[in-house]
Amino acid sequence: MTKEIRFMETVLRDGQQSLIATRMPLSDMLPIIKTMDEAGYHSIEMWGGATFDSCIRYLNEDPWERLRTIRKEVKNAKLQMLLRGQNLLGYKHYSDDVVSAFVEKSIQNGIDVVRVFDALNDLRNLKTAIDITKKAGGHCQTAISYTTSEFHTVDYFVGLTKEMAKMGADSICIKDMAGVLTPAVAFELVSKIKAAVDLPLEVHTHATSGIAEMTYLKAVEAGADIIDTAISPFAGGTSQPATESVAIALEGLGYNTGLDMNKLAEIADHFAPIRDRFRNDGILNPKVKDVEPKTLLYQVPGGMLSNLLSQLTEQGLQDKYDDVLAEVPKVRADLGYPPLVTPLSQMVGTQALMNVISGERYKLVPNEIKEYVRGQYGKPPVAISAEITKKIIGNEGITTVRPADLILPQMPKFEKEIKQYAKSTEDVLMYALFPQQAKDFLGRREDRFYDVPVQTIDVSIDVQ
Repeated sequence: MTKEIRFMETVLRDGQQSLIATRMPLSDMLPIIKTMDEAGYHSIEMWGGATFDSCIRYLNEDPWERLRTIRKEVKNAKLQMLLRGQNLLGYKHYSDDVVSAFVEKSIQNGIDVVRVFDALNDLRNLKTAIDITKKAGGHCQTAISYTTSEFHTVDYFVGLTKEMAKMGADSICIKDMAGVLTPAVAFELVSKIKAAVDLPLEVHTHATSGIAEMTYLKAVEAGADIIDTAISPFAGGTSQPATESVAIALEGLGYNTGLDMNKLAEIADHFAPIRDRFRNDGILNPKVKDVEPKTLLYQVPGGMLSNLLSQLTEQGLQDKYDDVLAEVPKVRADLGYPPLVTPLSQMVGTQALMNVISGERYKLVPNEIKEYVRGQYGKPPVAISAEITKKIIGNEGITTVRPADLILPQMPKFEKEIKQYAKSTEDVLMYALFPQQAKDFLGRREDRFYDVPVQTIDVSIDVQ
């Protein structure tokens, strides 16, 4: 009996997010979408993560329109998105009515699979997203945010997946955002999850540390059902391993990937000049294509590496890059070993940056870190010491309930605030997540609207 392994293609979301900070416009994607749909992928990740923010902040695109446009072209593969649990695609918790509306609209506009995770693996922060995904007819894939520490054992992660199954997960993902899942641990973790939970299992890693292909091989041997890869021009470094290379290797070992190698070659040929353009424009920094074994020590995800380097370069502080990287694991330990995934990766990275630049640890503390220490993002994996707690928030109290339980319904407030520009619930949700950027974007759209002769305007909203 032929063994099967399916692939999720990440070039439209995580692949480009990890290498070019999500700056790829829809115009680069559309000419090859039909070919991607015919290539035999299990799913195409093309929404969520930082795509929404990047569309309105940098690309002057409506992210909802991107989703609808791609949905019209894709008939075979599933469309997949990444959702940060109660944070949605933003960097703070939202009320349950906002989470429900966002997930419902994502599925109505074309998403098939919602991969939902919480940065702290606090399962309370997944409940609303799981429930509404199921109710709206979507496939809910719950992800464990993989990281390493004395606390984060294989048995701990297996326990999480059992709880996720009870909560209604349709499938499970091991989300190794930093590329620190080693081949031996991958084999053990996948084996134990498959023995404990009767659900499809997907494995996600990054090529940052140089071990990703070996990790995928051992995960597949242990029974993983799906792996995440990026087409070769946007593979490697802080992105995922190359789709074609991994597929050829696995087929040579007797696995059926379902992938059409000729179609994959066409896809690679399409994206190669796009990669070159970003490289020539300086957006694709050669450093993010490097193999960095220190990742196994620093635990820094690929997207975090590229963004950190970009921030430092903009401020003329690129010489502090190694110092900041070395400070990251120290800050992470101080804060109870949170997995470095959005938004915690950005928060820990920013705190490490401030510690290095100010010359004194925790002299400057962002509000987000204070909120985290107060328990407003959920429960840290390991209790934060009294000394660090006092240094960051003094004698303030700490929240112990599910953070969203303290947030009153927010949709009516957001609808009122943006009613001048919003023409749909999708517009209101855009404003809810990124108020200033959405207001600017919707305002520009309004200006364009009035520049066009009235008889040519079509204000209908297609949400199918």
